[in-house]
Amino acid sequence: NGGKRLRGIIALAFCEAVSGDYKEAIIPSCAVEMVHSYSLVHDDLPIMDDDDYRRGKPSCHVRYGEATALLAGDGLLTLAFEHLSKMSDVQKSAECVRILASASGHRGMILGQQLDIENDNKRSENVSDLLKIYKNKTGKLISAAGCMGLIAGNGSAEDRLASSYYLDKIGLAFQIIDGVLDVTSTTETMGKPVGSDVKNDKPTFATVYGIEESIRYSKSLVSKAKEKIFERFGEKSYTLLVIADKVVNRVN
Repeated sequence: NGGKRLRGIIALAFCEAVSGDYKEAIIPSCAVEMVHSYSLVHDDLPIMDDDDYRRGKPSCHVRYGEATALLAGDGLLTLAFEHLSKMSDVQKSAECVRILASASGHRGMILGQQLDIENDNKRSENVSDLLKIYKNKTGKLISAAGCMGLIAGNGSAEDRLASSYYLDKIGLAFQIIDGVLDVTSTTETMGKPVGSDVKNDKPTFATVYGIEESIRYSKSLVSKAKEKIFERFGEKSYTLLVIADKVVNRVN
C-alpha cells in the first residue's frame, strides 16, 4: 500500500497547471513522497508516536525492528535529495533541493513535530498554537510539493505566489480533517490506530472545536483555495480542484 501519494500528485498537478510536461515533475514528485514516507517511519517509532500499524500493515519498526526502521527513514531522506540531483536542469535541481530541505527541516516539518511534542506536555488549546503546528508539520511539505511542480513546469514567480494560497489552505484543511478522522473513523478504514489523540488527551482542532465546526471550517478553507487556484489557472486547475475536494471528503 503506497498510501494516498497526495504530495506527489500535487507536484504533478501543478506542473500540468502551467502547461509543463508532467514527466519533468516525476523526480520531485518521488522525492517529496520519500521524505513523507521517512517521516511516517520515524513518527511510528516507540520514542515518538508509538504506533504499531501504518497503511493497514505492521509499522516498519514492528516488522523489522527499531534500529532498521531508524535507518530506513534516514535512507529515504537522503535518497530524496540524491533523486533531486538527477533532474536534467541543474538550476531546477538546486532550487528543488533548497525548497525540500527547508520544508522538511528545522523551519518546516521537523519544527512542526517538535512543537507537537511540546504541546503534548502543555496541552495548549490556543488556536494559534495548533495552527502553527499544522502549518509546519503538514503544510510546509505540501507547499513544497506544489512549488517543485511549478519549477519543473517552468511556472512563473506569479504562478508560485498565486499557488501559495491554495497550498496553505489545503495543507491546513488536511490536518484538521486528520484530527476529525482520528475521532470518527476506525483502524481498519484508516490503516493506522485511531483515537490516540483523545486517549492521550492531545488537543486538536477537532477536540477543541468539535467535529461539525472542524468540518465546516475545513470546507471553507477548501472552497477559498479552489476559487483562488481556478482564478489563476482556469480549466488547467481541474486536477487541483479534485485534490482539494478529496482532502475534505476523504475517509482515510
